[in-house]
Amino acid sequence: MNLTSDQIYVWGLDFFSEIVQQVSEDQWMLPSPCKGWRALDVLGHVGAATSTGTSIMRGNLVQRTWPEQPGEAVEWPPGQWWAELVDPARQAVAEADLDAVVDSPLGPRVVSEGLAFPSLDLFIHAWDLASSIGAADRVEIPVEVIEFARPVVASVPHDVLRSPSVFGPTVTVGPDATRSQAFLAWTGRDPA
Repeated sequence: MNLTSDQIYVWGLDFFSEIVQQVSEDQWMLPSPCKGWRALDVLGHVGAATSTGTSIMRGNLVQRTWPEQPGEAVEWPPGQWWAELVDPARQAVAEADLDAVVDSPLGPRVVSEGLAFPSLDLFIHAWDLASSIGAADRVEIPVEVIEFARPVVASVPHDVLRSPSVFGPTVTVGPDATRSQAFLAWTGRDPA
């Protein structure tokens, strides 16, 4: 079954939220697999992207400046901060004209195309967050998401895709790796 970017995005909001709920207040400062970021920075990054996406879908491109360390944008308690971003994002997707062209930080984009990469980010960063608290083995990236990812990333130039702000170099995994582990390794993460 081929899912659309809005379906993957809404699923991703739930997927990421499940992991956020597992992080205790004393775990937000733990290091994440994202170089130089703590669990709180992963949350701040995803929250910033979600907030920006909500504004874009509503036709209000807000040029907000986010802190260099993404966790500095997070208000306490972090789980509540995230939860307050989810319902507006879900509503914006439900009300959005997915074929509309809107202004984005990357220039004019079709809403459905603009949702594609942030949709993947929700799943990938859910694993990052789970990894921060020692729960990475409980996160399996769904097969439908992995299949959705292929055409999305195929459109991104290699030098952009493999840049420090997107994906690191592919990590080698063994032949017994699950599809989820192989996908995460392809994104530059070490599933082990």
